[in-house]
Parts: sequence; structure tokens; C-alpha cells
Amino acid sequence: MADNLSDALKKLKLASADSTTDSVESCLDCLLKALAHNNADASEKIQEMGVLPLLPTLLAPQSSCTPKVANIIAEVAKNEFMRSPCVEAGLIPPLVQLLHSKDHEVLLQTGRALGNICYDSHSLQAQLINMGVIPTLVKLLGLHSDNTALTEMCLIAFGNLAELESSKEQFASTNIAEELVRLFQRQAEHEKKEMIFEVLAPLAENDVIKLQLVEAGLVECLLDVVVHTVDGVREEDVAQLKTASDLMVLLLLGDESMQKLFEGGKGSVFQRVLSWVPSHNHQLQLAGALAIANFARNDGNCIHMVESGIVQKLLELLDCHVDEGNVTVQHAALSALRNLAIPVVNKAKMLSAGVSDTVLKFLPSEMPPVQFKLLGTLRMLIDTQADAADQLGTNGKLVERLVEWCEAKDHAGVMGESNRLLSALIRHSKSKDVVKTVIQGAGVKHLVVMATSEHMIMQNEALVALGLIAGLDLVGAEKDFVGAGLVQVLHKLLSDEMSAPEVKYNSMVIICAVMGSEPLHKEVQGLAFIDVVSKLRSHENKTVSHQASLTEQRLTAQS
Repeated sequence: MADNLSDALKKLKLASADSTTDSVESCLDCLLKALAHNNADASEKIQEMGVLPLLPTLLAPQSSCTPKVANIIAEVAKNEFMRSPCVEAGLIPPLVQLLHSKDHEVLLQTGRALGNICYDSHSLQAQLINMGVIPTLVKLLGLHSDNTALTEMCLIAFGNLAELESSKEQFASTNIAEELVRLFQRQAEHEKKEMIFEVLAPLAENDVIKLQLVEAGLVECLLDVVVHTVDGVREEDVAQLKTASDLMVLLLLGDESMQKLFEGGKGSVFQRVLSWVPSHNHQLQLAGALAIANFARNDGNCIHMVESGIVQKLLELLDCHVDEGNVTVQHAALSALRNLAIPVVNKAKMLSAGVSDTVLKFLPSEMPPVQFKLLGTLRMLIDTQADAADQLGTNGKLVERLVEWCEAKDHAGVMGESNRLLSALIRHSKSKDVVKTVIQGAGVKHLVVMATSEHMIMQNEALVALGLIAGLDLVGAEKDFVGAGLVQVLHKLLSDEMSAPEVKYNSMVIICAVMGSEPLHKEVQGLAFIDVVSKLRSHENKTVSHQASLTEQRLTAQS
């Protein structure tokens, strides 16, 4: 075989110079045979004999050799060590040109060759994109959608190219959405649908393409898949149900595509997706809850959804998942409730529907994603709701858990949200009982630490809560204030030029409030606050300069 191959390669070098088609054809057949017998060895030989640079001239669109030459390149490029030599031999430009051919076999082998050369190389795939292969391939898919092999070749190419961010813009300027949806509608086999799904998922990450897919009717296809697979027990049914419902949720991440499907809450798609929440299938429950969370991205949608009774469905779903529950479903349902609780008009309605009681059932959860959403939901619910803040803030079990989570160093999100909820309970209730509960639960020190956060909004929330604690129960908090170094923290915030005006203002309010405590008063005197405060009298912010004057008077009077 090796000798035959060497002869064939020598002949090919001579024949390609004279371009006598018959002798070239027989040499090519010999090469293909050798490659089929031992691809790696034959490829190495082809490389050694310097045959690759001859191949571009043999890739002429009209030549009868072209499919065989492209097939040889595809076979050779299965070997990683041959890919760079193929590029260096200048094979990519003539192959790209051949994608305009009308011959099915040429198209198929060309697609394979390009796919194998560029396999796993983002830079080569980017080069193909720059050479305009995307519109060409989309056109091919439209023209040859009856040809299974060509269709598969296009789908594999799309799957590889769609992973590159630079491809999305080009895909968006073609009619890929229509072509893929049309192709999907005609498929009966699971494998074919999966292939199309694998292209749709990366493409649907782009908001423009999301809308195109919605307009092309993909949603109806997905709902159809759900209906046919929801009760299926075969592995492929379970896989298809997951892929279809995940893709549905992905389409709802785009603002325009989401709003189009919401249709003012009257949309049939919106109604169908809602019916997934009470489903017996965990995957559908999850997708339904995530879909609601995505629809709940603006106040209008949230208000409409709460009026239409969605909260009850979510609470029933959560009740099914309290003990030994599915963590992803818990997380999704809590996300939906948190988003629905953002508009002020929804808060009282949701509280009277018993949302906080249901959410509190998840306090024992040890899963940080669930803890994070639980905290966020409660924080949204009590915003501006004094009674609810009072009720939750005097719940010793809740405060105890919050204090525990304030120390969750491994989970910054949970830690931040616990601090924010602790502060919110005090700020919105302005209740002495809540302040007492927080002091008893050892929460004060965490609010002092929160005042040093790098996020201005968190600093401020902490300072307002600390001001209320000082105003409502200074005696009870005195020991914790001293222990946590509150006065030193305030001095640092007031001395720091980078501190926001609100931070400076609230720090001075606390200074005035703690002067009634002997140990704290001593600490204030020891740190020469008067110098820092007098500088702030000329602050450009009027509120700050006014508070500085008041604070200075207070400090002077009590010195």
C-alpha cells in the first residue's frame, strides 16, 4: 500500500502539472483508498511529498475531480497535525468558493473539509465568518432542505460557528430563524430535532435573534414538543422536554421577545406557560416558575400577574417542595415572587396572600441559592410596609438565622442580603420591639461592619438602621456599639473624602444620637471629632453643611 501511495503521489504531482483528468482521478482514488486503510500514515506521507499545495488548483468548480479532492482534504484534516499545513497550503479560500456550487457531492465534501480544518479553532472559524460563509450556508440550508446529508452538514457548521460571539450579528442579518423553524416543523426524529436544538440554543442568546425566532413561530413548536413529551417516560422524551422548556425560558430573557409573548397578559403562550406551574412534572414546574420570573421584569406585567392570581399558584408550588424539595424549583419560584413584589401596589396584596409565611418555611434551607432568593423576596415585600417589617423583625427565629447568615463568608451574596434585610426590618418598622429583637439576636455588630461596605447603598442602609437603634434603644445597644467600634467607624467615614454626602450626613446624625451614652461620649471626645465636623460646615451639599453645624454645636455643648 505504501509503495502504491508513493507512486500515486508522484504521479499526482506530474499529472496535476499537465492536468490530465483521467490520470489525476486514478491517483485520487488511490489516495482515498490509502486514507481509508490508515489515515494517519497516509496523511503524513501526503504532507512529506508536498502534495497539499497542489490541491488548490485541483479544486476548480467545473472539474469532475473536485468532490474527490475535497473528500481527501476532509479525511486528511481529521488529524490535528494536518490542520495547520492545510491552512498554509491555501486550501481555505478555494473551499469557501466551492460553497456556491450547485453539485450536492461537492457541497457535502467541501463542508466536511472546512469543518475538519477549522475544528476546535476559534481563530479559523472567525476567519470563515469574515469570509462570509454564514449567509452562504443559510442560503444552502434553504435550497437543499430536502437533502438530509447537506442539511446535517449545515447544522453542524452552524453549531460550531454559533459559539462565536462575532457570528451572532451575521446570523441576525440572515433568515436563519425562519429556515430553522421550518426545518424543525418537518422533523419527526428525535436526533434531528436535537441537532436543531443545539443550534437554536446558542443563537437564542442574542436578543435580535430571540425576536426573529418568536416571529418565525418557534414558540408554537416548543409548546407542541412539551405537549407530546410531558407524559413520556423514554429518555429522549425527558431530554426533549427539558431542551424545549429551557429554550422557551431563554426566549423570554429578551425584553422585546418577552413583551411580544406576554401580549398584555392575554397571550395564549403566556397562558400555556402558566399552566406549567401546577404541572406534576418538575422540569415544567421549573420552566413555568422561571418564565413568570422573566415575564415579571417590568411593573406593568407584575401588577397584571398579581391581579390574575399567579401568586397563589406559586405558593402552592412552593408548598409541594418544602420537605425534600427540588432546590431548582424552590429557587425559581422564589425568584418569581421576588420580582412580583417589586411594584409597591403588589406588596400588601402579596403579604395578605400569605407570601411571607410560605417563604419563611424555607428558613432551615442549607442551600445558598435558596437562602439568597428567600432573603431578597422578604426584603422586597417589607419595603415601605411597616406592619410586615414589624411582624418579621420581632420574629426571633428569623433574626437569629439572619445573624447566622451575616457570617456566611463563603457566600458573599447571602451575607450581603442578610445584612440588607436586617437593616430593612429596622428601617421600615422604626419599631423599638424590632430594635430589641436585633440587639438580643446579636445583630448590631453586623450592621456596624455593613457601614464599612464598599457599596454606598449598603453603607447608607446600615447607617440609617444604626441611627434608629441609637434613637430607639441607646441603653440596650451601648455595649454592642462599643464592642463593634462604631465611633471609630464613623470617624473614618467622616474623614474619608470619598464618602458620599448621604453617608456623611447619616454618620453625623448617629454621632449626635450616641452623645447620650457616657462610654460612647468619651470615645467621641477622644477622637477629636470636632475638627472633622467643622471642616464639613463648608461642604458643597447644603444638607451636609447644615448637619455639620448642628453636630458641631452639640459637640461643643457637651465637651
